[in-house]
Amino acid sequence: MLDLDRLKALSIRKTPWGQLAMANLALSVDYRLPRRTRIALEGLEHLPDRPVFFAMNHTDRYNYWPFQYQLYRAGHGFTAAWVKGKYYENRLMGWFMDSCTNIPLPSRGYVATTEFRKQVGRLPDEAEYRALRDLVDGGDPAGLPDGVQMFVEERGGPLTVRADFEALWAQMVGEVVRLNREAIAQGHSPLVFPQGTRSKRLSKGHVGMAQMSQLLGVDIVPVGCNGSDKAYPGGSPFSKGGEIVYRIGPPITLDGPEIGQFRVRAPFTPFTREAMIRHAADFLGVTAVVMDRINVLLDPEYQFSADRSSDGVQGVNRFV
Repeated sequence: MLDLDRLKALSIRKTPWGQLAMANLALSVDYRLPRRTRIALEGLEHLPDRPVFFAMNHTDRYNYWPFQYQLYRAGHGFTAAWVKGKYYENRLMGWFMDSCTNIPLPSRGYVATTEFRKQVGRLPDEAEYRALRDLVDGGDPAGLPDGVQMFVEERGGPLTVRADFEALWAQMVGEVVRLNREAIAQGHSPLVFPQGTRSKRLSKGHVGMAQMSQLLGVDIVPVGCNGSDKAYPGGSPFSKGGEIVYRIGPPITLDGPEIGQFRVRAPFTPFTREAMIRHAADFLGVTAVVMDRINVLLDPEYQFSADRSSDGVQGVNRFV
């Protein structure tokens, strides 16, 4: 389980031995046998000689593996991928994620779900999750489902639940910021999926990466992933072969013509309601530019759908 103590125990290594082991012992064999996986990186000339935030579409479970593998083989160092908190539910999986210098990113929904499960002893159903998430985000506490009502009463009432949640959330966010700083200081580029969940078609982006890049002063490089969903069509970590093309776009510089107008220089804490109240337009503006830049790097079958909606995992299943 990913909680505050687990986050505090994490650190980013200079040498991510998990990535090295995957590249040299596993992927180097898997991508040759039994069916060859061809990986192309187009636009390597756009990569600056410094850490950046890579922003990539998220078509399948493993579409960051071929990218990391080929970057390493091309001599462009390592990434620190943002991963969901749910992958730390399994102790062995969490250990593997740590070895690869991944950065766990708990969402507000994940933390609320985890706190409910700790107390009630089970996961919330969909109705309970919606009510719980609305409650911690400041919604009306009237008419809560029975399970959530019991949770709230045992915690001292809705105001106490909200206050405790915000305090816990702020501490967890602080640890996530620390890990991103450590990754960049070690020369690793954070790799982020702004969609927030897997979807073959590109969907609207979330503002987390925009906030973190603004806070840390690090430029963004868009990447379009094409074909990985065919190599990894299900849950198996073994490629079925084929061709995967990553198109790397020019950097989106923080003070450049595309997003310079959205530059946030005042101090803020990312992922908080206060930051969104003060700077929502700026974060949304950056995110819109990033998603549009990813879109033009994709083959038509992966580009935005008409309504820019996700065809991926929804609801509480995103967190467990």
